[in-house]
Amino acid sequence: MEQFEPDRLSAAQLAAMRRSLDSGRGALTRRSLLRACGVGALTLGGLSTLAACGIPPAKRAGDTAVASDDHSDREKEIAFSNWTEYMDTGDDEKSRPSLEEFTRRTGIDVKYSEDINDNVEFFGKIRPQLAAGQDTGRDLIVVTDWLAARIIRLGWAQRLDPSHLPHAYANLSAQFRTPDWDPGRAYSYPWTGISTVIAYNSKATGGKKVDSVTQLLDDPTLKGRVGFLTEMRDSVGMTLIDQGKDPANFTTADFDGAVGRLQKGVDTGQIRRFTGNDYTSDLDKGDLAACLAWAGDVVQLQAGNPDIKYAIPAAGYLISSDNLLVPAKARHKANAEKLIDYYYELPVAAQLAAFISYVCPVEGVKEELGKIDSELADNPLIVPDKEMTAKSHAFRSLSSEEETAYEEKFAKLIGA
Repeated sequence: MEQFEPDRLSAAQLAAMRRSLDSGRGALTRRSLLRACGVGALTLGGLSTLAACGIPPAKRAGDTAVASDDHSDREKEIAFSNWTEYMDTGDDEKSRPSLEEFTRRTGIDVKYSEDINDNVEFFGKIRPQLAAGQDTGRDLIVVTDWLAARIIRLGWAQRLDPSHLPHAYANLSAQFRTPDWDPGRAYSYPWTGISTVIAYNSKATGGKKVDSVTQLLDDPTLKGRVGFLTEMRDSVGMTLIDQGKDPANFTTADFDGAVGRLQKGVDTGQIRRFTGNDYTSDLDKGDLAACLAWAGDVVQLQAGNPDIKYAIPAAGYLISSDNLLVPAKARHKANAEKLIDYYYELPVAAQLAAFISYVCPVEGVKEELGKIDSELADNPLIVPDKEMTAKSHAFRSLSSEEETAYEEKFAKLIGA
């Protein structure tokens, strides 16, 4: 795969990327131990603890949330909860041009809150109202696929009306159309995609390319300078792929084999540590020579350090997503659907992608993004090409029992 080497970015774009690394979406351990249900509140019996706190058992397949009264016709407003630095801003870093244009066009006022810091914490905020059948005060939320799956399974998300989503239906990338936890996207649409790839500091590797999990785990020149992630799905998923297994269809024996492979890397000292988003500073400095990384972070790091490279393993890579959901009992479902559809219009999708630098889930966005910045448009970490898309794998949904068992094994591996 050809490398993306930015020699030039606009001052505003570079500033946005650095903000994200220093204090924003990237710095908030976006895929960290708390955000994953890997090493935080949902491990070592945490799933059963949540059940004891009042979460009912997952609903059976085919069950749906009770329809809520929609006040969109009378109340031209939306309450939208999202992550920090996950929305475009103006040069003053206060205005939000795409949201302001939506309000100008539709007359719908958007109360936008950056009140999501990690999935587990946010779920703890909204769980009591959802469990009680009450309005959370939010019409639209953005959560990672595993939590989106859980909310849908519990019957706490509203089914979306396809007639309100013409752009979303037409422009959603095929890569994101059929997650096993929401086939056909009946309840959700992706806000962004998150690719797990291999990143390396070419200065720290002496110019050597690092392009496989096997190399991360076996290359003696990298010993003690390799990083894996504290998110179980990423580290185990990438190892499964390297072993020729499909993370969308694996057995417990396959899972145990991948954990055993990683355990060997720990025992031999090949793996320096498992990290959340804090791997970025170690990779930037060269303390980590190579590691698993999230594509959005790689784009941001490359803007300030030409030694940062990435590779898409020949065996493939893991793709996940952050997703838009309308919670049960939300008052303004139709208004929220208009906002979802708006962000699937090609010019708007390009505007958002140029700012946040994650995988854009909107098919056909490249031309519009090229009008903003041709280098970003040519970056497959933001707009995956056919070759990269063909190598993507999703981690399958887990039952509650599997989730608890697998997270316990992974927590033991990483010493949590």
